[in-house]
Amino acid sequence: MKLLTVNFLTCAVKACKTSTLSFPLHFQDAELEQREVEYNPTFLHNILPRLEWDAISTTAAELGFTNLPSSKPNGNPQAEEDHRVMRDLHTLLLETEVMEGRMVCGNCGHEYKIKEGIANFLLPNHLV
Repeated sequence: MKLLTVNFLTCAVKACKTSTLSFPLHFQDAELEQREVEYNPTFLHNILPRLEWDAISTTAAELGFTNLPSSKPNGNPQAEEDHRVMRDLHTLLLETEVMEGRMVCGNCGHEYKIKEGIANFLLPNHLV
């Protein structure tokens, strides 16, 4: 599961739909794998406005990626600092995959297991 995906996921439990604590989901016991992907600055520039930066920063910090800035970069390819941040963002979002572990809702505590890079979002009937 690529980390880019996590920026668009929230808890699926009905009771969590109105809670701000249900996003982002928090990783526990995550086993990460790096897979090299060709750097695509155009893709990053286009996806940057859609990223919830606080969620990305939280996820990055929880997984040990401490080199992202606290504020979203402008995506200016001419700026040296933005170029470095965009490279780091590329590594985090596109090259880093969670292969095993769990994602946990900060509101209800429900756990979504990740096995072989695939998260299981099927809920038991009593939570739907």
